[in-house]
Amino acid sequence: MPTLGWKGRHHRVLAHIHLPHGDIERAAAAFEAARAEAEQHNAPGERAIAQTLLALVTAFTDPLRADDELALAHQYLAHLDQRATTFYAAVAALVRDAGTDRATVLLAESSVAGLPWLTPLIETAVAFHHAVHGAHDDLTATIDRLHQETANGDSAYYVDITTAMGDLPQPADSAIQWLDDAHTVRQRWHGLVMSRRRYLQSAR
Repeated sequence: MPTLGWKGRHHRVLAHIHLPHGDIERAAAAFEAARAEAEQHNAPGERAIAQTLLALVTAFTDPLRADDELALAHQYLAHLDQRATTFYAAVAALVRDAGTDRATVLLAESSVAGLPWLTPLIETAVAFHHAVHGAHDDLTATIDRLHQETANGDSAYYVDITTAMGDLPQPADSAIQWLDDAHTVRQRWHGLVMSRRRYLQSAR
């Protein structure tokens, strides 16, 4: 990892490994470390990226904290030209709002991102919303779109993640090799959905 250089990048790579495994706590810690190192080395672009991705991962577990993290991310992005990172912030807002009426507006806006490589992540955020709602047909349609988007093998793990969210069978053609036990990974993602449902119920 040190060969990836300082300014937080090596921490960010670790976070990108933890996130697909549903290990949100370790992903958040790595993004925090990336942000701190970027600040230490006066790298505002890297700091903004790390902060925005921190907002994204915390949005899965703590919508209130995600509000604060997103506010700071927008503050960091205000004086930078980082179009892709700005869309990451929009995805973070979608995840934060999953299960609420506010998410419906973001669902419509997400389709015009214009960054094809972000599409699987956006669809995963959409799947999280549908899984929280228990909208089986909408979730299935989203997973079908993800199958098409990742048919070349790139980012195919998102299909496994979204089926886990809905507690659906793992794709029969899955070739994903997780670093953690596959059952553990699936439990983590489904657990995030159930936690969000409980959060929304307690907020009513």
